[in-house]
Amino acid sequence: MMVRAASLVDCRLERVRASNPPLFADLPGDVAVSFEFFPPKTAAMAETLWAAVAMLAPLAPRFVSVTYGAGGSTRERTHATVQRIATSTSVPVAAHLTCVNASRDEIAEVARAYWAAGVRHIVALRGDPPGGESRFVPRADGYADAAELVAGLRTVAPFELSVGAYPEVHPEAASAEADIEHLKRKIEAGATRAITQFFFEPEIFFRFRDRAAAAGISAELVPGILPVANFANTRRMAAMCGTSVPDWLGRLFDGLDELPAARQLVAATVAAEMVRRLYAGGVRHFHFYTLNRAELAYAICHLLGVRPAGRVAA
Repeated sequence: MMVRAASLVDCRLERVRASNPPLFADLPGDVAVSFEFFPPKTAAMAETLWAAVAMLAPLAPRFVSVTYGAGGSTRERTHATVQRIATSTSVPVAAHLTCVNASRDEIAEVARAYWAAGVRHIVALRGDPPGGESRFVPRADGYADAAELVAGLRTVAPFELSVGAYPEVHPEAASAEADIEHLKRKIEAGATRAITQFFFEPEIFFRFRDRAAAAGISAELVPGILPVANFANTRRMAAMCGTSVPDWLGRLFDGLDELPAARQLVAATVAAEMVRRLYAGGVRHFHFYTLNRAELAYAICHLLGVRPAGRVAA
């Protein structure tokens, strides 16, 4: 009888959920979005990238950003990609810049080149250790961390500066408290906002936001959203950055390795639901890690009421 009673309660709860308005019905279109790309290595990859930029640019993103390889390994390609976006679209573009394998003078030179090219926004990151190295070791003539990098960039030009944040704590942080204190240092050094590493549970972001507020951080905290185009790749990336992957996510993608269309549908559904729950919690700016593909990010934006400039969700 106890089991039957519990089952009846569950059924009633499901009926209540089913009778509620659709999750995405009549959203007012008050969402801001931004997108991250990486510089292409080949002509085929470039074609994919520019198709993605062309598809997403009409959504009038707040900005798009272009990543910077470890140790400046993509320096020229990053600069070329940033410059093309800046000159061929009306979308504000942000260039990633890191501390790895660069002196302060070299970083200032790169920053001045961006400013001269019309780029006014930099995503300032410490950066990952170069391949084969397990720990970041700052150069004697370089910046020790992203907080120092932010402060240094402030002396070059009045850039808008975004920084990174880890809602599940940076893998190298001594503690969650130390991680929040480091984020606070970056904001106090002059950063405008923090963009988070990706995560898969809305509560992870909400708890992080509460910890940041309790520490006196009032800057904008933007959740980073990674739609799961390939579950195996996503799991590998998550392991590298300390992101937890819930068991239920693996079960949803189980058996879809050879069914890319079905995988896309599941990925869009999962990410859209999480973003809608973040929206319900007061989030109004979402940063999408596109992996240079537009379809999933575009679909989620559409569900959130984000339409091409000049069009309003009915």
